[in-house]
Amino acid sequence: MVKIEEEIQQKSFHSSQQKAIVNLLYTQGIIGTKQHHALKPFGLSIQQFNLLRILRGQYPNPASVKLLTERMIDKMSNASRLVDKLLSKGLVERKSNEIDRRQVDIVLSEKGISILKSASKVMDGIMESFPLSDTEAEQLSVLLDKLRG
Repeated sequence: MVKIEEEIQQKSFHSSQQKAIVNLLYTQGIIGTKQHHALKPFGLSIQQFNLLRILRGQYPNPASVKLLTERMIDKMSNASRLVDKLLSKGLVERKSNEIDRRQVDIVLSEKGISILKSASKVMDGIMESFPLSDTEAEQLSVLLDKLRG
């Protein structure tokens, strides 16, 4: 196990909290890079994959862009722009909302379901490749929940 000090070649940190946050951000970068490379063969970004997973959770019911925005992991992403890219790839479809004609609903296409199924297998493999026991993963989740407040 290589410590964060060695990874970024920094001898010390101002505090244990600073060390933990730097370690978290550095580790997030490594995980993100692995995910990016895993999704590249599917022509998906991490944000697009996240939207497809949200839609799979709603399926067969459609989702509004507002709902997608609320549930996205990366709150800085533009859900409307991501939906447009997924539409151009044929992975999602727009549906008219039966109740509110001004609202556009989004639903997975058959192609989207197929791509998501394959991409999810690869992403699940990445997640399970990290060397944490179930107990350690639960402890980490508790600590991250605490960090978010």
